[in-house]
Formats: sequence, structure tokens, C-alpha cells
Amino acid sequence: MKLGFFTMPLHPPGKDLSLSLAEDREAIVLADQLGYSEAFVGEHVSDRAEPVTSCMVFLASLARETTRIRLGTGTVNLPNGHPAAIAAQVAMLDHLLDGRLLFGISTGGLKSDMEVFENLSADRTAMFVECINHILGIWAGEAPYDIKGRYWNISTAESLMADIGQGVMIRPLQKPHPPILVTVVAPYSKGVASAAARGWKAISANFLQPKWVATHWPLYAQGCAAGGRVPDPADWRVARSIFVADDDATAHRYVYGPGSPYALYFQQFMRKLVNGGRLEVFKHDRNMPDADVTIDYVLRHLVICGSVDTVTRQLLEFREQVGEFGTLLYVGHDWVDPALGKRSMQLMADEVMPRLNSAIAASGQRVARHA
Repeated sequence: MKLGFFTMPLHPPGKDLSLSLAEDREAIVLADQLGYSEAFVGEHVSDRAEPVTSCMVFLASLARETTRIRLGTGTVNLPNGHPAAIAAQVAMLDHLLDGRLLFGISTGGLKSDMEVFENLSADRTAMFVECINHILGIWAGEAPYDIKGRYWNISTAESLMADIGQGVMIRPLQKPHPPILVTVVAPYSKGVASAAARGWKAISANFLQPKWVATHWPLYAQGCAAGGRVPDPADWRVARSIFVADDDATAHRYVYGPGSPYALYFQQFMRKLVNGGRLEVFKHDRNMPDADVTIDYVLRHLVICGSVDTVTRQLLEFREQVGEFGTLLYVGHDWVDPALGKRSMQLMADEVMPRLNSAIAASGQRVARHA
């Protein structure tokens, strides 16, 4: 099993923006140094607590500060952009990263962003599908293009001067394009089957109960079969909120005590999901009363924390619940205590993962790998 990194990122709304961005960049540089295989960064344009407004701009700032780690958009919210602009920016970023880009896409889930971009009541799934089809059409096509749709039409027929390059769009470095990934945020998601049928990879979100995460693989395998591909658990990424400390007491104080960045994160999500009518993702039983979904309940069910031994044991138990997967994405949270935040990432890479993979190998199951 490989270790990756995923961050929204989310910070206290009043925190200095420059400090938040500096810490987010430092976390990914550290992940690169520690041997994390990949790192994904989210984006929102209208949320002071989630201040990365463009994941592609953010990743571009890390192009020369990282050397090995693959960097992923987590995600580009396709209905909020124009497919030609996204296609051009992704292609350029792939070149800036020397082919290390992973292209994560979604419909977007933040209501205020939907309102800002005037698609709050639109068929965002249809916009998402048309947008990615247009992007792929641009990369596979030739100028002057002739790409038509319900929401966007793309052509350079009236202005094309191909001999000097005008009207010709650039393509990504990776051929035919960077790997495409979707984040799965709902139990029994039909979208994961559709994505798998097209050859895309899946990331199961960290705020889902393990029993809901377990529903994703059968649907992913079903989609692979529909697309004529053999499903490989190595292609499945699962995100989890994890905090590792040198002892259980320190970890519990950081996660459950006053000022917890994990409490901040899930309090934000609880408010947003309640407003969106999606609180069930936090429940281990859909019939559970909403009033029972407290912050203490969520932290104890959705955060894996403790010493190296404790976290290793909890991760093995989690894997037993959800099944085999190829990459564990450690979710980055605000660094209330930068020293402890960095120490957790180090212990995860240097101590937990070797023990985890040794235990998996000893159990007779293969250690998942992916390209």
C-alpha cells in the first residue's frame, strides 16, 4: 500500500491567509521529502475557511519545490469553469510539473460557489459531463475544432492561423492526458461506476463512515467490467483523517481537546452537509437521529489517532472493514501545533506504513501497488 496526501485545505476563517498558504505548501514539500507518493489539493472561491481558490495555481507554485511526488487537483470543479480554459491550464500545468500531474475532477459541492457561478439550480451533472467531454475533445482534436454542446461551444475557425500557431491549443505532456480521478462522497455512488467505465480512478472521501466506503469498490469493479477493464484495487485511493503522535495521550489531546483542528474541520463539514441535506454520510446507521451526530461522535468514528502502534492497529481494522485498496491518503489539517503536525506526517511515513505493509504481507494478502 502506498501513502499519499490530500488536503482541502481548511483553516480557521480568521487565520492569516499568508500563513495558511505557507503552511499548506510546507506540508506538501514535507510530504515529498518523506516519500509520500502523491498529494491532492482542493479549491473553492467563496469560502474564507478554505482559502485555496485555484488548486492549479497552488500546485504550480510547488513545481520546483518538489521533485518526486505527483501533484493532483483535488478537485477542479468543472461546472464553475470553461472547458477551453481548464484544458489549457491543465495542459500547461502538466508541462510545468514534468508530467507529475493527476487531474482530479468533480461537480463541486460548495453551495456558495454554485451561487457565485450562477449554477446553483442547474443540472450540474450534465455540465460536468459536457465539460470533461469537451476537454478531452480539445486534447484529442485538431484546430479549428468543432465542439458543440448544451452549455459551451468551442471553435477557432474564424481566427485560425495555424502556420503561426494562432487558434491551436496546447496538449498535456502525458499522453493522451494526465490520469483522471473522481472523488466519491456518497454511499453507493453511481458516479464511481460511470467513472470506472471510462477508465478513471476513484478517491473515497475521508468524511464517510467505513461501511459507506466499502460500498464503493463493488461499484467501481462493476464499472471497470462495463468498460472492458479488469478492476485492480491498486487503483483505488481511500482518504482518512489521521493523527500520529509519540504516545496516545498526546494524540488524544490534539484531536479531542480544546482548539482541535479536527473538530474545526468536522464542525465546518457538519454545518455544510446539514444545510445540503447530506448528514447521513457521518452516520453508521441511516436511521440514526440527526441529534446524535455530535462532534464527539464524528471525531471518534472518523479520525484515526494515537501512537504508532495504535494507529497501525486502527488502520488494519479499517482495511478489514472496507477491503483492499492501493493508496491511503493522509488528510492534511490545520497546523495548530506545527511541530506536532509535522511529527505526525513523519511518523506516518517512517513508522506506521512499514508496519502496516508488513502486517498486510504477513496476512497473505498482496501489497497493492499502482503506476
